[in-house]
Amino acid sequence: MTGKKSVNTVKKNNNNSLPLIIGRSEHNVSRKNFSPNAIKVLYRLKDGGYDAYLVGGCIRDVLLGVEPKDFDVVTNATPEQVKRLFRNCRLIGRRFRLAHIVFGREIIEVATMRGHHEGNESKNPISQSSTEGQLLRDNVYGTIDEDAERRDFSINALYYSINDFSIHDYANGMDAIKNRRIELIGHPETRYREDPVRMLRAIRFATKLDMQIAPETEAPIYELADLLANIPAARLFEEVLKLFLNGKAEANFLALRQYGLFKELFPALDLIFEQSTTGEELKFIRQMFINTDLRINADKKVTPAFVFAALLWYPLVQRAEQLMQENRLDEYEAYTQAGNEVVAINSQQIAVPKRFTLGAREIWQIQLRLPKRGGQRAYRLAQQPRFRAAYDFLLLRAQVTPEPLQELATWWTEYQKKENVGQKQMVKELPNDKPATRRRKPRRRYPNKKPSQSSDS
Repeated sequence: MTGKKSVNTVKKNNNNSLPLIIGRSEHNVSRKNFSPNAIKVLYRLKDGGYDAYLVGGCIRDVLLGVEPKDFDVVTNATPEQVKRLFRNCRLIGRRFRLAHIVFGREIIEVATMRGHHEGNESKNPISQSSTEGQLLRDNVYGTIDEDAERRDFSINALYYSINDFSIHDYANGMDAIKNRRIELIGHPETRYREDPVRMLRAIRFATKLDMQIAPETEAPIYELADLLANIPAARLFEEVLKLFLNGKAEANFLALRQYGLFKELFPALDLIFEQSTTGEELKFIRQMFINTDLRINADKKVTPAFVFAALLWYPLVQRAEQLMQENRLDEYEAYTQAGNEVVAINSQQIAVPKRFTLGAREIWQIQLRLPKRGGQRAYRLAQQPRFRAAYDFLLLRAQVTPEPLQELATWWTEYQKKENVGQKQMVKELPNDKPATRRRKPRRRYPNKKPSQSSDS
């Protein structure tokens, strides 16, 4: 993969290790592997008098024979200087300021080289840490050596230079790729405390790239899992999507449970897993992720609404049953109120956007309506925008608990295959197919008024 070590190695900063500079003839990474827009950004920065490199995942993926999808650029230009070079630039981020260069639907992310917090007061840093060591704001700029040390994993500390097309390896990333090993740069516990999301990223990279987490990188995760409670709920939503919508959802789910991270993301569901006597709930979620992986790997769409409808289904059922028993609510009212509560509680950990929680609620509500097929109800239900997702949800439930759901799932499968006449016949053959009639309120009777007595009598 890498060939011989280049003679162009230079001494690294203060830890006496050598960064490896691998010449163009000694690696298989070409400009053709990258987005033309990313190359444009590199040359514009270079022509503007700045250093610029492609960094991280795109280099790693090409070396592994995987087609890269995201192209990140690092430069010694500040975000404001980048913005002056590109009219199609917008600055984002508070924790660390970034520049997004927009080319239609493609965004090239440009970051200024990060520096160390200690001893950087002269560089006008804007940084802030919590009492637990988490970096809350991180706008500290530095050199490429410092930036490499600030990277999370060694496989992501690889830099592609547009000047001579060489790869700069600052943390033995080439070795880690060769040995298929996920390892943090620096002291693992300190790095996890700086950003607890790195625990999730370690799992995601390990499953995505078919690698093993190095023992020293793995060890602190069990004890530090609860630090995820300090991460903003909106950021955790984005991380959960990366874990569960990348074609490796089942493997990520099992790893999250293994390391004690799943209970920090979905505590109510994890408690149900622990208390279950049948294992039905765990089987249901695992099957949902298996189905999700199959769809994604077949280039089919999966909506987050479906995934969250499944993840919150058993907490919803549990709460609805409590409400029916304690408050004597009917089924529809109980599920509606339980849905409000479950979504609100979940938002404390993961802030799911309203467009997805609304979709999840519709999937849940249709589950209550699927058994009621008499009259025009089956036809009207099949016209609902969320019907197909709700039908798939029913099939998932029937996979786990065949009785009595399998018969209902089979009926709806056959119903969708029929023409209009056949659908009407299926409805007629249902027992008690007449829809329940709504009882009219009895008319209120008023007593007859007595004739007023004449004052002359």
